Amino acid sequence: MANTSYPASYYAASANPVPPRPALQDDVETDVCVIGAGYTGLSSALFLLENGFKVTVLEAAKVGFGASGRNGGQIVNSYSRDIDVIERSVGPQQAQLLGNMAFEGGRIIRERVAKYQIQCDLKDGGVFAALTAKQMGHLESQKRLWERFGHTQLELLDQRRIREVVACDEYVGGMLDMSGGHIHPLNLALGEAAAVESLGGVIYEQSPAVRIERGASPVVHTPQGKVRAKFIIVAGNAYLGNLVPELAAKSMPCGTQVIATEPLGDELAHSLLPQDYCVEDCNYLLDYYRLTGDKRLIFGGGVVYGARDPANIEAIIRPKMLKAFPQLKDVKIDYAWTGNFLLTLSRLPQVGRLGDNIYYSQGCSGHGVTYTHLAGKVLAEALRGQAERFDAFADLPHYPFPGGQLLRTPFAAMGAWYYGLRDKLGF
Repeated sequence: MANTSYPASYYAASANPVPPRPALQDDVETDVCVIGAGYTGLSSALFLLENGFKVTVLEAAKVGFGASGRNGGQIVNSYSRDIDVIERSVGPQQAQLLGNMAFEGGRIIRERVAKYQIQCDLKDGGVFAALTAKQMGHLESQKRLWERFGHTQLELLDQRRIREVVACDEYVGGMLDMSGGHIHPLNLALGEAAAVESLGGVIYEQSPAVRIERGASPVVHTPQGKVRAKFIIVAGNAYLGNLVPELAAKSMPCGTQVIATEPLGDELAHSLLPQDYCVEDCNYLLDYYRLTGDKRLIFGGGVVYGARDPANIEAIIRPKMLKAFPQLKDVKIDYAWTGNFLLTLSRLPQVGRLGDNIYYSQGCSGHGVTYTHLAGKVLAEALRGQAERFDAFADLPHYPFPGGQLLRTPFAAMGAWYYGLRDKLGF
């Protein structure tokens, strides 16, 4: 059987050492079989193990192989569509429940890092940077909205203040969220996997789920073994393929591109981001960046609909980096990689249950680092019979992409072109 290794990213090159994890080659029984060892699966497994469940995790490649080990590493609160959009769609009662959860994922990450002593370069502070007065007005509204739900670690930044936190002349202002921040995402996933194993959970790598046998005692089949469980949690997100056709119809894998510079040195790194906050701009097709523990600049952006890998990632992202920081024109790019996230038409996560015993969460739509950690807790609560928070997500309306799988990519690309044009024209 082929052995799938990590892509050649900065994160893989700087990953903490981990023990080898074998492929499943037997028939095993468990309480819960989790499909996918990314953040959703690992968070679910941890909460379940802490509540006395026996858990087996199946991973097609390696822990954190997908978006969990390739993303920009930013802890960003709320959802890809904010609480006011949810409120208009589903009404105040359901929106209140979802709003109360919108800032929980970041707290869960910090609790995990502290409890299990995970070494992942955790830093506090995230900035939303406005390029136009209209975007600044949106941030002012967002601050009021988030404060309605008890989130108060926020500061609006005028043009002078934002220059103090990021050396970019493009921004007219911004908002600082001190409960945001950034991490080495792959090392966070590896630390959570070690925590799962410390509690008796078992993780099999190189063990893709190829078929789910549904029924009262569902069975997950891999190429060389199978897992019989009381419950299944499907947590494959953009790397699930067509294992569960009902889920594939309402979502679309998309690619995003990231680069990492050579180490910049303390002086240059400090001049770019003096407080070591992470930054994302307010465009629809946004750029995001931060410093690593060894003072490289991680810079990402762009979306490839349908999750094709571009031929030259550096050619796409380096001009974006130089527009923000022309002072880096002579800096070498050491790593360039791509990774997939799962987009839904509503840009809200899809959560639900198939039959009585197969649960799923997917479709973070680019907002997954915090949401996935919350999702694990919500799924674990549902398996314990506490479904109110699960139901708040499960009741969100979702729709298939227009034109089905054949036309969803060009339709989404057309929409992105339109919003990208709006970003450029400033309206």
